[in-house]
Amino acid sequence: MGSTQDIKQGIAINFKNGAWLVAQAQFVNPGKGAAFTRAKLRNLRTGQVIEITFKSGEAVETVDVVRNKCQYLYTDGTDYNFMDNVTYEQFALDKETVGDGIKYLIDDTECYAMYIDSVPVSIQLPPKMDFKVISSPPGTKGDTATGGAKDVVIETGATVRAPLFIEEGDIIKINTEDGSYVSKANG
Repeated sequence: MGSTQDIKQGIAINFKNGAWLVAQAQFVNPGKGAAFTRAKLRNLRTGQVIEITFKSGEAVETVDVVRNKCQYLYTDGTDYNFMDNVTYEQFALDKETVGDGIKYLIDDTECYAMYIDSVPVSIQLPPKMDFKVISSPPGTKGDTATGGAKDVVIETGATVRAPLFIEEGDIIKINTEDGSYVSKANG
């Protein structure tokens, strides 16, 4: 058992009879009134994401989650197949379990598998990854009304907002947590 002070990004808690991963956590002390923690939780079994506010000092039960490095192997159209780099066992997760991470899966991607009671329940991608741009419309000179950004398609088929100077063939760094452009990658 812990309290709201223990709520940090990356831990898992027991909430509403399920295991939830803390995707984001922010401690807020408004000065007036009681302090609280605002958190974004992702259900480790269903992938559902909720935002919740915990009153300061509220009891929370942490869940033991084992994180093993793993490698994405392939998809068979329904399931996404991974290999645990510690045990070398292969396992499959469905599209709903992998969630938005499927937009950023390339063969051999190293990530983390989250296990509860020895059962893989979730995948955690590296927070930032490099991708090749396979389609980029030409930027229009003077097109700053949209903030100087355009939609480009990366090698996984996902669409990302990127600056106008990004061209087809460029390698760009993407934040896998929110799908945002970070920078042009070196090399």
